[in-house]
Amino acid sequence: MWRRSLNGGLPPRMAFVKRSTIIRFASNLGDQLKILNDSKQFQQALQLFHQHQKNNTEILSSLTITQALKACTHLRDIRSGITIHALVTSRTKDDHYIVTSLIHMYMQCGDISSAETLFHATETKDPSMYGAMMKGYLTNNEAQKAFEVFHQIQTPSEVNLIVFFQVCADLKTQRALNAMKKVLQQTRTNFHSNRRLVTSLLNALVECGDVEHAEKIFETIKAKLLPMYGAMMK
Repeated sequence: MWRRSLNGGLPPRMAFVKRSTIIRFASNLGDQLKILNDSKQFQQALQLFHQHQKNNTEILSSLTITQALKACTHLRDIRSGITIHALVTSRTKDDHYIVTSLIHMYMQCGDISSAETLFHATETKDPSMYGAMMKGYLTNNEAQKAFEVFHQIQTPSEVNLIVFFQVCADLKTQRALNAMKKVLQQTRTNFHSNRRLVTSLLNALVECGDVEHAEKIFETIKAKLLPMYGAMMK
């Protein structure tokens, strides 16, 4: 006779099978939520999450949580977002994907204070968290704060640079222009390989009044896109 485990009185093998089934279900749920979000069915995605929500949040994958938060963000449903945050509080120290999604959700819902609290409470920050803060400040008309956050990043990603140039374009100050030029001198990023990046840069240079510099960069681009022409036409 099998020895029964302490977990629910199931034999070890049956307990393992049950656990495997739960994990597979959690993974499949995340995929289902992503499909709904990708097709912009955010309300349906959030409803599906709530229907399958379990008290034991450990079985909910990171993908499931981030996709549920994505739905909250698009719906501006901060109440559901706060509920999900409460479910995964113990995981915010170790899961940067969840933290970034929470910051983005709070910012897009206009709760800057909660986003800042979570950001400052996170000891090890990655570029995506800084990016979420910068985008959030920019969305909430706090471009100067986004500018300051950028300078805390040790190694900015290309996405960070794109947002930074958007911030500088919004500020339209000499300080922003000088900061952009410094970044261009220091970074080893190949701007021409990222069309979004070079378009953002051109727009920022023009908005900050350095049309001459923008023209020089524009002339070096072999495959020009309509957004690049649009940035120069301003």
